[in-house]
Amino acid sequence: MSEKTEKTEPRLSVFKTYKLYVGGKFPRSESGRVYEVTDSKGKWLANAPLSSRKDARDAVVAARKAFGGWSGATAYNRGQILYRVAEMLEGRREQFVREVGDAEGLSKSRAAAVVDATIDRWVWYAGWTDKIAQVVGGGNPVAGPYFNLSSPEPTGVVAVLAPQESSFLGLVSVLAPVIATGNTAVLIASERSPLPALSLAEVLATSDVPGGVVNVLSGRTAEIATPLAAHQDVNAIDLAGADEVLAKELEIAAAENLKRVLRPQPVDDWSATPGTDRMTAFLETKTVWHPTGSLGASGSAY
Repeated sequence: MSEKTEKTEPRLSVFKTYKLYVGGKFPRSESGRVYEVTDSKGKWLANAPLSSRKDARDAVVAARKAFGGWSGATAYNRGQILYRVAEMLEGRREQFVREVGDAEGLSKSRAAAVVDATIDRWVWYAGWTDKIAQVVGGGNPVAGPYFNLSSPEPTGVVAVLAPQESSFLGLVSVLAPVIATGNTAVLIASERSPLPALSLAEVLATSDVPGGVVNVLSGRTAEIATPLAAHQDVNAIDLAGADEVLAKELEIAAAENLKRVLRPQPVDDWSATPGTDRMTAFLETKTVWHPTGSLGASGSAY
């Protein structure tokens, strides 16, 4: 007798609903708006939330609330938490390979190389959390009986405009240094390719990163960035994802409360070793003076 072949009913496609990430939660845009995200060939991929000014303000409130705890954590602890994010990214590697390939029109092998470089970049910044102070801080020689010590401190809430073309490696390259140094971030995902950023939010939510440390918004970059640049409780802004005209407008708006501004700089290869510039861009230097007592030939009397 021949075995009977069971017929299986075709499954319905389960489409993913992408949401914003604000304060450790996944709200829809308060406006209820979405926009179509397509791949490099124009094929529909998903509907992404179209963030409003209210969403931007909510994200700043969440980032400010999280700043005290995150900046007050030890640098070593921040490094452990960021390394955990890299572990989670590694576990979801295939998903990001697919999303990056669709977003940037890359072959599977090329997309895999980009994702691997992105995970490595995250690990690289995780390793810097407890080392950057030794590089940019230290003791200063002064003419007097004093210890004079300089140490870096985070600037505060940083608005980050992710690069438009590099949807994942470029994104992590501008986000990771901000939070590695103790700042909290309001991230505006690539307008054309926001899905890797929205999926990264899911990784952050299931790792040990406290809610509000990173807040992810998608939508029209200019529409979201304009209120952030003028917001009085945003301390700095990275204009990596702005074109020349928008960058100028945002820089003028940022002058209202003397925000630190990192101007857009052309990047030929996001996989190149980034150096420490993006970490030091959002650090303040605190200098402490402390008397040593009288100094004589025999040494300090302190």
